[in-house]
Amino acid sequence: MKPRVKIATARTPDGGEMVLNQHDRDFLIRINGEDLMHSRHHESELELARLGCAHLAGRKAPSILIGGLGMGYTLRQALDMLSPHAKVVVGELLGTVVEWNREFLGELNGWPLADERVDLKTGDIVELISRSKNRFDAILLDIDNGPSAMTASGNSRLYGYEGILACRRALRKQGCLAVWSAGPSKEFEQLLMKCSFHVRRFRVPAYKGSKSQSRFVWAASEDKSILPPGGGEPRRPRKNESKRSRRQTRERR
Repeated sequence: MKPRVKIATARTPDGGEMVLNQHDRDFLIRINGEDLMHSRHHESELELARLGCAHLAGRKAPSILIGGLGMGYTLRQALDMLSPHAKVVVGELLGTVVEWNREFLGELNGWPLADERVDLKTGDIVELISRSKNRFDAILLDIDNGPSAMTASGNSRLYGYEGILACRRALRKQGCLAVWSAGPSKEFEQLLMKCSFHVRRFRVPAYKGSKSQSRFVWAASEDKSILPPGGGEPRRPRKNESKRSRRQTRERR
């Protein structure tokens, strides 16, 4: 049995240790000893692109943003779905992740960063989105573990009220925001709806054939008709529930 080999290390913005391991043909990225992503467990990353770009079938020259490069699976799936004239902006905070994709991980997906449709941007994804207005037909977010940050605490800005509003402004009419998460979050669903999105929640397998390990993808749009079919539709809180929640909050203070 072949051993796991440490092939590269780096520091996250929060000072944590990020390690790239290889075991035979598989790759694993860990943060402070915890698994962040594994090359075998990529089905949910593919589903993020499938759900977020489903409405773009047949579109001649769509423009999309992928927040978080990871191991390139979401990017690969999006490129395979989109037309030859599409534009795909990829925003990645960590230059090290880009380097690892170019040196080690690109072979997993046919070197997607070499595709001429890809425009790679390294830096803060929140700033990139905030500078974009009515620019994208889809925004696919796979930053950290979703609404709860693991790599950089600053990522929480993206999943807050102002960050989601910035995403809405960056989308074109009939645009779709798709968000990957390691776990469920009713609070985040309510936030999406508070920002005037219609929302679908999808439970997706972590890896193909898995029934025990699930991840979540939310698809959100101001135009309900372009959302992918299936999934669950989160219930909007009733007015009385909202008032009761606010009253309970005041009483706890």
